[in-house]
Amino acid sequence: MAIKSNLHDPYNVLENWDSTSVDPCSWRMITCTPDGYVYALGLPSQSLSGTLSPMIGNLTNLQTVLLQNNAISGSIPETIGKLEKLQTLDLSSNKFSGEIPYSLGNLKNLNYLRLNNNSLAGSCPESLSNIHGLTLVDLSYNNLSGSLPKISAITFQVTGNPLDCGPKGNGNCSAVFPEPLSLPPDGLRGQGDSGTKGHRVVVAFAASFGSAFFVILVIGLFVWWRRRHNQQVFFDINEQYDPEVRLGHLKRYTFKELRAATDHFSSNNILGRGGFGIVYKGSLNDGTVVAVKRLKDCRISGGEIQFQTEVETISLAVHRNLLRLCGFCSTENERLLVYPYMPNGSVASRLRDHNIHGRPALDWARRKRIALGTARGLVYLHEQCDPKIIHRDVKAANILLDEDFEAVVGDFGLAKLLDHRDSHVTTAVRGTVGHIAPEYLSTGQSSEKTDVFGFGILLLELITGQKALDFGRAANQKGIMLDWVQKLHQEGKLNLLVEKDLKGNFDGIELEEMVQVALLCTQFNPTHRPKMSEVLRMLEGDGLAEKWEASQKVETPRFRSCENLPQRYTNFIEESSLVEAMELSGPR
Repeated sequence: MAIKSNLHDPYNVLENWDSTSVDPCSWRMITCTPDGYVYALGLPSQSLSGTLSPMIGNLTNLQTVLLQNNAISGSIPETIGKLEKLQTLDLSSNKFSGEIPYSLGNLKNLNYLRLNNNSLAGSCPESLSNIHGLTLVDLSYNNLSGSLPKISAITFQVTGNPLDCGPKGNGNCSAVFPEPLSLPPDGLRGQGDSGTKGHRVVVAFAASFGSAFFVILVIGLFVWWRRRHNQQVFFDINEQYDPEVRLGHLKRYTFKELRAATDHFSSNNILGRGGFGIVYKGSLNDGTVVAVKRLKDCRISGGEIQFQTEVETISLAVHRNLLRLCGFCSTENERLLVYPYMPNGSVASRLRDHNIHGRPALDWARRKRIALGTARGLVYLHEQCDPKIIHRDVKAANILLDEDFEAVVGDFGLAKLLDHRDSHVTTAVRGTVGHIAPEYLSTGQSSEKTDVFGFGILLLELITGQKALDFGRAANQKGIMLDWVQKLHQEGKLNLLVEKDLKGNFDGIELEEMVQVALLCTQFNPTHRPKMSEVLRMLEGDGLAEKWEASQKVETPRFRSCENLPQRYTNFIEESSLVEAMELSGPR
């Protein structure tokens, strides 16, 4: 995020670099290793300006940095020398000034260095001679001066600099470096060369013809193989595992069919963007309106796993309050999922964008109904599925509304199938800051109780109409929303929580009950949180008073002293969510 803030991005190519996202591996121009470490940063030719943040030195697993053909200025950060795994550094054709950092000599694995076409000055650092195994070094067309160190590189270009290249240079530094290939000296050619000239021409012609024929043959065989094998491919499911599990009820679409349905994936048909892909509105040949989720980076391991997880999970889970999967498309380079179109969008869009689109705000009765529908969907996932399913990203943006405003839990891309014998699962941290349970963020362990936490935050979003991280900002409250909500609850001022667009049209008793359920769901200790079936019963008016009274007797970081202990939770989120989370975003 520091890199983003220091750059000027006129075309918003870094738009999805979101500080609330725990996992940067889904961002554009970022490539990660299978275990979740950022190893490549590629932003070439993106019209970026500004400066390069020294914080880049904290991405210690970087192997490739490509920032060429932009207008980035300022000095090259000295901290780049901390990237011990760096192999490729291309900062060419920018406006970098100052000296080449001496710390670059610490990059023992570097083999490709391009700093040409900048405004770098000073001398070429002697430390570069410490790097062995360099393939290419291009420092040309800068303002470098002084003597040139002995740099062992197969290709070394320094033209266009006022360098001192020694007596052999004659003012032209490129002259001191031999050409990679050269013809034999004239003195070594025998007089018999002219007699064999014709023979050599014939041999050369035959060799060229043979090579060309071989290349054409290989290309032809490759095209034939691709045409035979470029069919709809889907991962195999062992039918011996469970004879009741089949994917035959899902329709298999062709890529051509879905491309036509979405008008070649037109930007005008985009319904939303997620961490693993973009959702488009589409119209099939029979007139059916659908939502097509086109997964990105499907060829990397994360994309493939994502696709299989979604298909398996949604196929197994069938419930009124869960998003139904209609079909899929799988080719060598594409993974697409087809869902029913939800005409009323997501809960998040209805809560926050109704003023923009002129739509009426959700009334209190519908908000209560959404809470109940979401709870029923999660109860099914947790307690009625076998194996049980954990969603792991419960929030307003992932709750959709059908034509009757019935809540439909969507986006199972972050779901994780659990064997019913397991009590928890350890996996990569995924989700949205503000919705993530503290134990999941700190340990990587998710359970049904992490979904319960997310549901509690969703209840507060329904009440306030605000994003989780926005709660309390209007009232200049420091920290996250849970401390603020607890404070208002103790002071009896819950009416300040309710979205103003409701204009006081809400049930005060139901408001207090919903807040109490939200606070029970978001207790710091996961063992103190209720199960989703208990949450559903409390929302329906059964057992809340007993649960709430019992919770007040439990010593937790938030339910005791509101002056001291709540800050533990606030500080935990503020300190952990943006620092520890990226280090934790790998398999446990």
